[in-house]
Amino acid sequence: MSANTNKLRCQSEQIAAYLDGDLDDNSSFELEQHIKQCSSCGAELTGQRRLLCAFDSALAQSGDLLLPTDFARIVAAHAESDMRGVRARAEHKRALRYCILLTLAAFALLGAAASKVVFGAGRAIVHRASGVFDLAWTTAYDALSGVTVISRVVGKGFIPGSYFARFAAIIFLALVVVLLSRLIASYHRMRLIE
Repeated sequence: MSANTNKLRCQSEQIAAYLDGDLDDNSSFELEQHIKQCSSCGAELTGQRRLLCAFDSALAQSGDLLLPTDFARIVAAHAESDMRGVRARAEHKRALRYCILLTLAAFALLGAAASKVVFGAGRAIVHRASGVFDLAWTTAYDALSGVTVISRVVGKGFIPGSYFARFAAIIFLALVVVLLSRLIASYHRMRLIE
């Protein structure tokens, strides 16, 4: 066999399976023949055998360890909740800065992508609201201008005297108009009931 085919056939998984006894007789024989010719696979086999021997001797010397009945649950709970010593304070601060920067970048990108939708809808709402406000303002201004002109004409023609007397007369006239409209409304309600 050439050196290239030897290198292609070198597989450490087969060596581990060989040591565990998981290979069939034919595969074991082929691996043994390959190890005789390949020095790197021979070294790998020797290293894995030494590692297994070290594990066996360590486990044989330690004896039996007494573990609590819920040992796995306790270890899992501590591993999930206790993160002290895993990260330094500087790493927490750096992570917080990165999170803030990523959040701002996400908002900026979302704003850029949705600017037409969000700002277009906002502009339409503001435009309609300003139209309604403009209409209300114009109506109120025109009504107050009309009341002022009417009060001056009525005040000069019918009520001679000071401005206070004219103002009091206009207030009285406004009250009379409001009371008259309420009387008319109650009259119509009474007619509907009968």
